[in-house]
Amino acid sequence: MFSFEYPYVLLLLVLAVACVLFCKEKKRAIYFPNTELLGSLTRSRQWLLNTLRLAILSLLIIGLSSPIKTQQIILDNSKGHEISLILDASGSMAHLDKFRIVKAIMVDFISKRKTDKIALSVFADFAYTVVPLTYDKKSVIKMLSNIEIGVAGKRKTALYEALFLSSKLFNNSKSKERIAILLTDGKDNTNSVPLEMAIERAKENKIKVYTVAVGDQRDYNVDILSHIANSTGAKFFSANSQKSIEDIYKQINQLEKSEININKYEKKIYYFHYPLSLALIFLWIYFWRKNTWNLNK
Repeated sequence: MFSFEYPYVLLLLVLAVACVLFCKEKKRAIYFPNTELLGSLTRSRQWLLNTLRLAILSLLIIGLSSPIKTQQIILDNSKGHEISLILDASGSMAHLDKFRIVKAIMVDFISKRKTDKIALSVFADFAYTVVPLTYDKKSVIKMLSNIEIGVAGKRKTALYEALFLSSKLFNNSKSKERIAILLTDGKDNTNSVPLEMAIERAKENKIKVYTVAVGDQRDYNVDILSHIANSTGAKFFSANSQKSIEDIYKQINQLEKSEININKYEKKIYYFHYPLSLALIFLWIYFWRKNTWNLNK
C-alpha cells in the first residue's frame, strides 16, 4: 500500500504555490522605449522560472513527507490454524432463508480468525473450491457474499465429494492445526465419492472435520455426520435456528482458539530520494537558465 509517512507536510504545498505566485523577486528597473517584444520575452522567461521554482518546492515537500510503500510480511506460517469452510449451496438451503443466515454467521466467524488461513468450498450437484487457503480474509468474505444458491446446481448434494475436494487443499500444508467445517441440511445423493474414501483423505491430511447440520433432522443423516466428525477427532452439531447456528460457530471458535500468533511485521520501502533527486535536477536547470539569461542581458 502506497502512502506518506508524514502526510501533514503536504499542506506546505499550498504555501509553496502562494509563495511562487505572490512573493515577487525585487529587481532594478531599467526602462527603454518600444519594449513590447522584450516584455513578452521576459514574461515567458519568468513563467518558466516560476514553474521551475514551484516544481522544486513541491518535490522537496513531497520528499519531506516521506512517500513509502508498506508490505505486510508474515513469518512462520506453520504456527497458525488452517480452516476450510465447506458450505452446502443446494436448493434446499433456500428454505426458511437458511443460506443467507448461514452466510452472515460465517462472515462473522471469518472476521474473528485474525491469524489463520481460510479456504472456502461450496457444493450442490458438484463441489468446487471458491477460494484456496489464504490469509486474505477480505477476499474470502467478498466471494462468500457473492455466492448464491444455484452456483453448483440445485437438485443434488455432493457432500462426500465436497469433503474429499476440501481435504486436498491441505496436501502441502505445514500447519499443525488443520480444520474443516462442513455445513449441510441434507444427505449425499450423488455417489461421486465413497464416504470412507472422503474420511480417509481427511485423516491422511490430519484434518479435524466439524460437521454442522441445519434444519429438520429428517433431512440429514445424523449417524453419518457424527461418524465423519468422530473419525477425524472433531464434533458434530445440529441446529434448527439462527441462534443455535451462531452458538455452534462460537463453540468451534473457542475449541480451535489460536494460542500462537503468527509473526507479522510491516516492511516499509522508502521513495523520498526520487522526488529529492528530481528537485536537485530542476534546481540545476533553474540556476543554469537564470545565469544564462543574466549573461545575455
